[in-house]
Amino acid sequence: MNISEKIGSRLKNIRIELDITQEKLSELSELHTTYISDIENGKRNISMKSLEKIIIGLNITFVSFFDDKIFK
Repeated sequence: MNISEKIGSRLKNIRIELDITQEKLSELSELHTTYISDIENGKRNISMKSLEKIIIGLNITFVSFFDDKIFK
């Protein structure tokens, strides 16, 4: 699994845990729904700026995002 796939998988897991749809996350992060979907499916090489928008939209920290076994 490459880093884009790991980030996408982690994003999807957090989003589901928080019971947020891709559409809602799109609104919260000011990113297009298709872009969110592509990230979750590991099809996009996400920029740090977009990752920051998503993390802020999810109301979590970078530490909590990356504190997962998938990154170890």
